[in-house]
Amino acid sequence: MAPGKRSHSEFESDNQFGVGATLARVNGTETTNEPETTSMKRARDDDHADGSDGGEWQVVDRHPSKKRKKLPKKDGNYPSISHSPNSRLQSYVKIHDLQNLALYLLADGTSPQWCAVRHSGEVRKAVVLMVPGLEADMFDGRLPLSTSSNGVATNGTSTDSSELAQRNDTTTSESTSPSHEPVKPRKPGPDDYYPVKLVSARIPEPLRPFADMFEHIWPVKSPGEDRSSRMHSPLAAMLTAPIPKTKEEKKSKGPQFPLEGKNWQNKRTPVTEFLVGVAELLEEGYVLHPALCDSAALLAAENERRITNKTSAVDGWIDIPEITNVKDGSIPESQIEQGSVTAGRNVLAMDCEMCITSPQGVLPQVLSLTRVSLIDWDGNTVLDELVKPADEITDYLTPYSGITPQMLENVTTRLADVQEKLKKILTPHTILVGHSLNSDLNALKITFPFIIDTALLFPHPRGPPLKSSLKFLAQKYLAREIQKGHGSSGHNSIEDARTCLDLVKQKCEKGKTWGTSEASGESIFKRINRQMRPKKAKIDLMGEDEARIGAVVDWGEPSRGYGSSAKVTIGCENDAEIVAGIQRALVGDDDNALVPRGGCDLIWARLRELEAYRGFWNRSKLIDSDNLRTTTTSSTAGATLSSVIEQTTRNIQAIYDALPPCTALIVYSGSGDPRDLSAMQDLQKKFKEEYRVKKWDQLSVKWTDIEEQKLRAACDKARMGCGFVTVK
Repeated sequence: MAPGKRSHSEFESDNQFGVGATLARVNGTETTNEPETTSMKRARDDDHADGSDGGEWQVVDRHPSKKRKKLPKKDGNYPSISHSPNSRLQSYVKIHDLQNLALYLLADGTSPQWCAVRHSGEVRKAVVLMVPGLEADMFDGRLPLSTSSNGVATNGTSTDSSELAQRNDTTTSESTSPSHEPVKPRKPGPDDYYPVKLVSARIPEPLRPFADMFEHIWPVKSPGEDRSSRMHSPLAAMLTAPIPKTKEEKKSKGPQFPLEGKNWQNKRTPVTEFLVGVAELLEEGYVLHPALCDSAALLAAENERRITNKTSAVDGWIDIPEITNVKDGSIPESQIEQGSVTAGRNVLAMDCEMCITSPQGVLPQVLSLTRVSLIDWDGNTVLDELVKPADEITDYLTPYSGITPQMLENVTTRLADVQEKLKKILTPHTILVGHSLNSDLNALKITFPFIIDTALLFPHPRGPPLKSSLKFLAQKYLAREIQKGHGSSGHNSIEDARTCLDLVKQKCEKGKTWGTSEASGESIFKRINRQMRPKKAKIDLMGEDEARIGAVVDWGEPSRGYGSSAKVTIGCENDAEIVAGIQRALVGDDDNALVPRGGCDLIWARLRELEAYRGFWNRSKLIDSDNLRTTTTSSTAGATLSSVIEQTTRNIQAIYDALPPCTALIVYSGSGDPRDLSAMQDLQKKFKEEYRVKKWDQLSVKWTDIEEQKLRAACDKARMGCGFVTVK
């Protein structure tokens, strides 16, 4: 065995666990090679608890004249999920692994390697419960649970409601202190990947029922990006499943072309449907054309921003075309040819090449235009000009731009000349297409209102802030290799512009979902619904094949978003209603009013009162968060963190008690504490905004290796959650 790695049996025998910051160090008793799991023991003790014949028979009320369904014997082939003593975990369990476990139990998922599943075919239903705010540190007392309703802990330290503001203030002050040492995140070792046995006597009182329901607490890592210190959506990780690959797809390598019929159908869509909106333009750093400012306040704010960022007319910028309202670009319906995807508009694809004109070693680097190319809808070259910058070129960036000194030696065209030509070419009826087009417009020093950006049209599979390269998109969707050369043949603006145009044409033919996560992935509920219930799990013994049914029980309107593909959605206003909704989804309605008789096969639900109390808010959900906080004020008024955790535990216990036999229960937190990460990301964003327009000694926020290390440590902390699995 490699040095530093120990088997699970060694862990149990010496009671020595790792020192991971998010792994609860609650040690258990020594185990044997074939331990009796908590699920098996509990099943044996509860043989006669349900009032049936020795716990081996289940009565189906719908057909009282039919034979009763026989459940597996609890001391024989009863299903269970446990940690295998012989497993060798090489990484953290991920939310995707929990998703695959649910799919393995009910659909076509692969056998999990991180846990031992016995008699999986006997599992009848599965409940997946998300509990944000639940942390592994709570289970060994490292997170104080005794706080009052005003957020003051018993030891005098401030937490909860005032904690986030204090963290932000501390982060800002520490970032400007040169004496503050960077906090480097500790690299996880083999010990950190293993689950920890739950022992009731060693768990804080409010959480002790967990030891009766689950055998282990698992460290579960949320999806994210280490390189950019980003955490991705825990909801998407659980509720969006990859589409199973065919044998042919498994054999092929590199980017793969999505196959029609899996999760999307061709639908011709006008190109105007893909224009980038104002909010997205602002988010991506585009300079807004005045016609896009639909209010005097927005226009004034944009003008002020342009003056500050030196993107106004004084700095050589021009607005093309000279219109005051975006409606001037519309084409009357009577003039549009029926079925035309261009909707009467003149679509041009643009690509520019740039070189560096700032002195070497001076930041920020200044990029100046050296070539601009325009291609029309038919692939004809409308404009292809080399441009000589006014300032001296210090780096031609030949491997990326394809520009060499020899190419610009006799060029006399300047930026102002190109701008005059673009004034004649770009009309109110023109749509401009490009890949990350804002960098091209910045080099041209122009604004334009009608833009299609292929970097946004084909979002990165892991979501923003990541973006797919044009080369990758060409490989995946056009089966085309571009940018293969070296030196002056490395990039070609004509080739890149034509590639962008072909991507947009393809999008128009195939529809809005083409190239999105919906085309490469699918809802977990669609995946479940394609599976038929086995005969032993059928509700109507005399009926036809029954498809498995998925349900979402969540706050607000779960029928929107990720719950739109579920057959059953139940909206709630508090955690008590969530518990009742799960119980209803498990059993079903006698009159089939909402939930079919016999209940649903897969139920995803979320308890949010602990999340609300601790203030784990996502900045993109401010309105929902405010509503949630208002809704939970009455239920958490005068409460402490301990009491809220205790109530959450009771709700989970009530859900467990309501589960019918042979039902799997998966509980996961989704993430750790995200507040430090949000604070550091806000700090980084402020620094980047100031860095563009201010000198180094004028910045109010510094961003050095110290802050970078703190951001990474905060990201690691936010991504570390916990999970629990069992079968009742």
